[in-house]
Amino acid sequence: MPKHPYHSSYFRTAYSCILICLVMTVGTIGVHFIEHMPWSDAFYFMSMIATAQGANYEPQTVLGKVFIAAMAFVSVGAVVAALGFLFGPFLGKVFLVGEHTFEEEIKSVKHKRD
Repeated sequence: MPKHPYHSSYFRTAYSCILICLVMTVGTIGVHFIEHMPWSDAFYFMSMIATAQGANYEPQTVLGKVFIAAMAFVSVGAVVAALGFLFGPFLGKVFLVGEHTFEEEIKSVKHKRD
């Protein structure tokens, strides 16, 4: 049975990095031009928004407030989705191992009772 291309850890890593970079780039450019922030401050602000930490800056324009609010939803969702896509297979295997161990323990307890 051929492997699906999504099973490649390299593909998953590349896809996750591209998604996060794309969201950060759009957000940084938008904040830079809408709020007239320097590039480094706009990137820092977006990194705080994307990691759900928030930042101690209040947007000055209505467009900036709307854009940053939308980017907060998109960027946090993108980071969570990228991490889930990247680590999903590993966590699935951990779950299956745990489930198998649990079933073996149940069998062991039942066997000791009989």
